[in-house]
Amino acid sequence: MGFVDEAKFFVKAGDGGNGCVSFRREKYVPRGGPNGGDGGKGGDVYLVADRNLRSLIDFRYRSHFKADSGIRGQGSDMHGRGGEDAILLVPVGSVIKDAETDEVLVDLKEPGHRFLAAEGGRGGLGNARFATSTNRAPRKATPGKLGEERWLKIELKLLADVGLIGLPNAGKSTLLSKLSAANPKIASYPFTTLEPQLGVMHLNFTEPCIIADIPGLIEGAHQGIGLGHQFLRHIERTSILLHLIDVSTPDEEPLQDYRVLAQELAAYNEALLDRKHLIVLNKIDLVDEERLEEVKQQFVDVGMPVLAISAEDGDGLEPLKELLSDLLEEQRAEERDDLSGE
Repeated sequence: MGFVDEAKFFVKAGDGGNGCVSFRREKYVPRGGPNGGDGGKGGDVYLVADRNLRSLIDFRYRSHFKADSGIRGQGSDMHGRGGEDAILLVPVGSVIKDAETDEVLVDLKEPGHRFLAAEGGRGGLGNARFATSTNRAPRKATPGKLGEERWLKIELKLLADVGLIGLPNAGKSTLLSKLSAANPKIASYPFTTLEPQLGVMHLNFTEPCIIADIPGLIEGAHQGIGLGHQFLRHIERTSILLHLIDVSTPDEEPLQDYRVLAQELAAYNEALLDRKHLIVLNKIDLVDEERLEEVKQQFVDVGMPVLAISAEDGDGLEPLKELLSDLLEEQRAEERDDLSGE
């Protein structure tokens, strides 16, 4: 089943119950007082971020969500029961927008983060509420208010620590499978990965990190060419961007491949250039030592850490893990400092 990262859905809060017109019936009391109860409030619709969800697959099979309506009031001053709330669980990292205006309503970044998507209608008032000294037998009650309803759009941005980016066939799926327990589809044709793949890498001296294999980018991806535009949003929150470069291509093509990636990131969102970046030269098993040195020289002035590996053979993976561990610790320390300074 494909990864669903965007969906449109309808929410309807419950209507309020109607108020009741009722009078006491007591023996020897010809005109009992009003005792009509209020209607119950309609249920609300809430969206709640759940760390256990990874996709919007549930929205593929269901697009309408409705809370229960309130119960009407009854005699003997009995108020109607409120309608049950509807709780929709969504993945952490979901961005909720108004489907008509495209306005961002909330960004559910933290587990347990709750958003009131539609408010239930207020219950109507029973006639007991309208009794006065001059009107002791009111026959007036009010209807319940309608619950809110609207169409919403949900977008999911993967929350990953490390994002693997590279041109098609750079070897990202192979690297992900070696760094984590993920089992992505691997083949020798472009766009093997048609959806973001997630894996968990276990490290020796720090907590595990989530790695996202973002589908292969090509030149013009930010304009919707290839698969890139659809998935570029997934790396917006990634702490570390790992550029995977195929060293087996001729001449200065490895450096040009890197420049294509950098240009696409900048064209989509310049803020991505401020992330921690790492260049990994892959497929060293396909070139000799002289060619590898030539490629390394191409990246001397790029100003980023450069490692050489063979994802296929496993060469260089341990130094890569160590560097990722150091970069993650540095990133998490910066985040803790930012939080303590708020």
